[in-house]
Amino acid sequence: MDAVRPTGTLYLLPAPLHAEADPQSLPAMLAPLALQLTHWVVESERSARRFLRSLNPGCPIDTLHFSLLNEHTRPDEVPNMLIPAREGHHMGLLSDAGCPAIADPGAWLVAEAHKYGVSVHPVAGPSSILLTLMGSGMDGQKFSMHGYLPVEAVARARALKGLEDESRRQGGAAQLFIETPYRNDRMLDAVLATCAADTRLLVAADLTSATEWIRALPIATWKADAAARPALHKRPAVFGLIGPGR
Repeated sequence: MDAVRPTGTLYLLPAPLHAEADPQSLPAMLAPLALQLTHWVVESERSARRFLRSLNPGCPIDTLHFSLLNEHTRPDEVPNMLIPAREGHHMGLLSDAGCPAIADPGAWLVAEAHKYGVSVHPVAGPSSILLTLMGSGMDGQKFSMHGYLPVEAVARARALKGLEDESRRQGGAAQLFIETPYRNDRMLDAVLATCAADTRLLVAADLTSATEWIRALPIATWKADAAARPALHKRPAVFGLIGPGR
């Protein structure tokens, strides 16, 4: 009877949140672990190659195997990405920024790993969601992450009002969301124009970098001090709305 081949481990590895992130924001164990892996599932091959070279300029990039898992990937393409681990190879899952599989298509691969009995090993690292909550003064025991809101103005305003109302219904639970960095200033304008004066707006930008900036203040305060508003254009940011509890 043939021996059962042991499966590899799927390592969930963090990437920097920002191009200018402090190198100390990543765990010391990351580089030696990452440089042992030859099979990768990544959000962007270009970003992954750049990151691996930053860990070790001599990394033999051309010998590595990359599969792409991003918003363009079909769910039926994901199981085959796990074949190397099922054949005994250790694999790495890497997002463009932060921890993979958190508000990220990488969760599909992790679900497949559990389905096929492949061990999953998350490695601690910077998460924009958790760092935002830590720096916000909000209740971290109840919050929701909504990802991207609609781009069209009317639909976006409707979504913002919905998040504001949901926060109020939940007694002030934070409602987090993000925007494409080049549209951040428009999102900030939309929040100030749409939401109630006593709703708190949270903005966390450039997390883990030298220009990190976090504020959580009532809409009325944001409007009263326009000079204190940050320039958010092309800066990675997380937004949050916190309605006063009933």
